[in-house]
Amino acid sequence: METSVAAEGTAAATASAPGTQDGGARGLTALLTCAMAFSMLQLFLLGALGPRLVDELGISPAVLGLTTTVGFGTAAALSPSGGRMVDRIGPRRSLVLLLAVSALALALIGAAPGAGLLLAAVALGGIPQALANPATNKAILATVPPARRGAVTGLKQSGVQLGAFAAGLPLAALAGGLGWRGAVWTASGAALLAGVWALRALPADPPLLPAPSARTSFVPQGMVAWLAGFSLFLGAGIGSVNTYLALYGVQRLGMGPTVAGGLVAVLGVAGVLGRVGWSKAARPGRAEWLPGLLACGAVGAAALLAGGLLASALVWAGAVAIGVFAVSGNAVSMVLVMQRAAPGRAGQDSALVAAGFFAGFAVGPPLFGLLAQSGRYGAGWVLVAVEFAAAGAVAFLWAVRDWRLETGKKA
Repeated sequence: METSVAAEGTAAATASAPGTQDGGARGLTALLTCAMAFSMLQLFLLGALGPRLVDELGISPAVLGLTTTVGFGTAAALSPSGGRMVDRIGPRRSLVLLLAVSALALALIGAAPGAGLLLAAVALGGIPQALANPATNKAILATVPPARRGAVTGLKQSGVQLGAFAAGLPLAALAGGLGWRGAVWTASGAALLAGVWALRALPADPPLLPAPSARTSFVPQGMVAWLAGFSLFLGAGIGSVNTYLALYGVQRLGMGPTVAGGLVAVLGVAGVLGRVGWSKAARPGRAEWLPGLLACGAVGAAALLAGGLLASALVWAGAVAIGVFAVSGNAVSMVLVMQRAAPGRAGQDSALVAAGFFAGFAVGPPLFGLLAQSGRYGAGWVLVAVEFAAAGAVAFLWAVRDWRLETGKKA
C-alpha cells in the first residue's frame, strides 16, 4: 500500500532533497507543525478565552458554540475543493496562503466589537483549516522518505495541540495582562511571521497544473469514506471539549479563567505526546486497528470529565486522557491516508477525511451548548462519550472489513 504513495514524492524524497538533511528535516517539521497550530489557533483561543468573551462581549454560551460551528462548517464545506487546489498549486503556495489568512482572521477576531464580526472572522478562519492537512501532507510526501513519514506526520499533527497549549497557557496568561484583544493580536503577528518563514524556507513549487478536464468526485469512497465517518463522530466530541472545557471549569468547578485555561493547555500537551507516539506506532497491519482502540479510550476520558462534578481533580485526568486518546485519533487517520492514497490523490483524500472531522466540529458544540446553556454539563459529557463510542464502532467495522479483504487476497 505504501508504494503507491511513495510514487508521488519519490523524486523529491531522496537524501539530497531539501527536507531530508537532518537540519532541513527538523526545520521542515517545525514549520509544518507551526502551520497546523495556526490553522486552528483561533478556535482554541475562543475556547480558552471563552469566559472573558462571554463577559466582555455579552455573548451567551450558545453563541460561543456557534463560533465553532461557523468555523468548522466553513472548513468542512471548503475542504474538498481545498484539497484539489493544493494538488494543483503545490504545498509552498498553499502554506503561505494558509498562514496569511490565519493572521488576517486572528486580527479581525481581536477587533470584533460583538458577535457579528466575530462570526465573520471565524468563517474566514475556515480557509486555513481546509488547507492545513492537504498542504502539510503534500509537503511531507514531496520531501520526506517513506520510512520517516509516520514520525513527521505525528509531529506536525501535534501542532494542533501545540496551538491548544499556546491558547490555554501563554496566550491566556497574556490576556490577563494585555486583555484578550492584545493576546489575539499577538497571535496574529506570529502567524504573519510564520508565513514569511514558509515563503523563504520551502522549496519552490512546480509550475501550476492545469485544471482537470474531468471533475473528480467530492464523495469519499472506500477507506476514505470510513475514515471520514470515524472523523465525523470523533470531531463532534473533541469540538465540544475544546469549546466548553474552560467554561465548564469556571461555571461548574469554581476555577478562575486563567486556571480553567490551563485545562486546555494540559489537553494540548497530552495531545502532542499522544499524536507523536501513536503516529509512530501506526505501522501497516497495526494502524488499521488504532482508531477504534483510541476511540474506546476517549469514552473513558469523557467519563472522567463528567466525574469532575464529583471530584474536581478528575477533570484534569480527563483533559490528559482526551489528549492521549481522542485527539490522537485524527493523527492516525492521516497516517492511514498517506499510507494508502493513490498517486496524486494525497491532498484530495486528506481533505475529504478532514472534511468529516470538521463537520463533526461544526455539529458537536451546538448540541453541547444547548445543555451547557441550562447548566447540564453532566449530560453534555455523556453526549460526548456517545459520540466517541460511535466513532469507535465505525472504526472497528472498517478494520474488520479491511482485514477480511486482505485475508481473502492472500488466500
